[in-house]
Amino acid sequence: MSLTRRNLMQSGGAGAILLTAASACARSDQAGSNDLAELDGAETAARIRSGDLGPLEAVEAAIARAERIDPKINAIVTRTFRRAREDARRAEGTAAGPWAGVPTFVKDLDDVTGVSTRFGSRAFPGYKGGEQTPFINAFLGLGVVSLGKSATPEFGLSATTEPIATGKTRNPWNTDYSSGGSSGGAAALVASGVVPIAHASDGGGSIRIPASCCGNVGLKVSRGRNPQARSEDDIGPITLAVHGVQTRTVRDTAAVAAALALSSSESGLAPLPLITAPGKERLRIALAPRGLAGREPDPAVKQATEEVAALCADLGHHVEEAPAPVDAGLSEDFTLYWAAFAQAAVSLWEETFHLPRNAIAFEPFTIGLADRFEREEALFPAAIERLQAVVPRMNAFHEQYDLILSPVLTAPPPEIGYLGATLDYETLMQRLTDYVQYTVLYNITGAPAISLPLSMSPEGLPIGAMFGAPMGREDRLLALAYELEEARPWVGRRPSVWG
Repeated sequence: MSLTRRNLMQSGGAGAILLTAASACARSDQAGSNDLAELDGAETAARIRSGDLGPLEAVEAAIARAERIDPKINAIVTRTFRRAREDARRAEGTAAGPWAGVPTFVKDLDDVTGVSTRFGSRAFPGYKGGEQTPFINAFLGLGVVSLGKSATPEFGLSATTEPIATGKTRNPWNTDYSSGGSSGGAAALVASGVVPIAHASDGGGSIRIPASCCGNVGLKVSRGRNPQARSEDDIGPITLAVHGVQTRTVRDTAAVAAALALSSSESGLAPLPLITAPGKERLRIALAPRGLAGREPDPAVKQATEEVAALCADLGHHVEEAPAPVDAGLSEDFTLYWAAFAQAAVSLWEETFHLPRNAIAFEPFTIGLADRFEREEALFPAAIERLQAVVPRMNAFHEQYDLILSPVLTAPPPEIGYLGATLDYETLMQRLTDYVQYTVLYNITGAPAISLPLSMSPEGLPIGAMFGAPMGREDRLLALAYELEEARPWVGRRPSVWG
C-alpha cells in the first residue's frame, strides 16, 4: 500500500551552509555549557566536528533524555533507538553530513524507510513506507540521526496532538495543557530539551501553532522553497503543506532553512542566503490583531501582540494597525479544502480494506470532515477560486507593508481535552475555528511566516508572535527574528519538564 507516489531528490549546498552557521554564530552561553540538553543543533554539530563530542555520545545522551522525559509528555510514538545508535556509530570519524550525529525525530506523517508510519491514526496498522519524501531524504542527508517518530493528531488534521491512537501529547511548560498540533510531538521534544531540532510540517499552521504553544521558533517557508514532490495524489491545485523544523534558536531555523532551500531555478523564488545576524533594514510592519473571521484575540494574547508591536517600534521599525485584506468567508473555504484531505484518507482506507468508514478506525472529527466534503463537493471549485484570489490581494498589501504582525492563535494553549479527539464533530470544529484564526492565510497564499516565542501568559504558558512576509522573503523574517531574539531573549527560559 502506497499512500503517495514519491520521487527522490537531494538538496545541494547544505554542508557549506551548516558549517558556516555553526562557526559564524557560536553562542558564548552555549560554548561553556557541559549540559548537552542546553545546546542547540548548530553548537552540537560544531562540537561533534571538532571532536569534543562524539556522534554516539550525543545520540546516547538524547536517548537517555527521551527515556526520562517522554513518560511525562508522551511525544514519541515509534522509537528507533537501536537504529539511531547504529547510524551514530557509522558517523564516527566519517564525513556523514554537516550535522552528523545531531539527534532528531521525524514527524509521524512522513515515511522513513523501514519504520512504521501511523499517521496519528488507528486506520493503517502495520504500515511501513518503502520510499521517503524528497524533504526527508534531504533532511536526513544533513547527517542528523533520527531517534524515531514524533506524535501527531490523526492525519495532522487538528491543532492539538491528542489522538486516540497514541494518546495525549502534553506541553512541557504545564502537562495539563496542549502542545499544539499538528507537529505537537516535535515541538514538545524540542521544548523539553530531548533534541535540539525536530522535523515538522505545516499545512494550516502545524509548525507555527505548536511553536507558539511550546515556546519554540517555528518557520513556515514559502511554497516551493524546499524539496517536495507534487503527485497525482495531491488534492486540488493548491499545495498547502511545507516542511521544516521545530527549534529553540533562530540560528538553527535559519541554518536548516538555507541548507534545504532549492536553487532559484528549481523553486522559482529569490535565493535564500544563510542569515546569521539582525538586519539593518527598518521595516514597515502592519499590525493585524483580528483573526480571519474578525474575532478579537484573548486579552493575554492581545496584550502580548501589542507589546511585540511596541518592541518593534522601539527598534526603529514603522508599525501601524492595518488589517489584512481578507474576508470572513476565507475560513470556510479553507475548511472545505482541509476536508478534502480527510475525505481522501478515509476513501483510501475504504478502498484498501473494503469496509465502510467507522468510529473504530477513525476519530469523529475525521469522519465529520470527510462527510462534509462529500456533502459540499459541488462548492469546491468556487472555494478554490476564492482561495486563489487571495494571492493578488496580499501581494498588493505587501507593496505597502514589508511584514504583517499578528497573533499565532486567538488564545494561549488550551487545557488537554478542550480540543480532544473524542469530541463530536460540530463542537470540535467550532472550537478549532475560533482558535485557529491567523495561520491558514499563509498556507493559502504560500507565503512564509514565523512564530517567535516572545511572550508568556499570566499562567506561565508561551505565547508566540507571528510575522508574515511576501512570497520568498524568509530573509526578512529571519533577520528580524535575530533582532527580536537579542532584544527579548528567550534562550534561558526553561519549562518545568526539561532535559
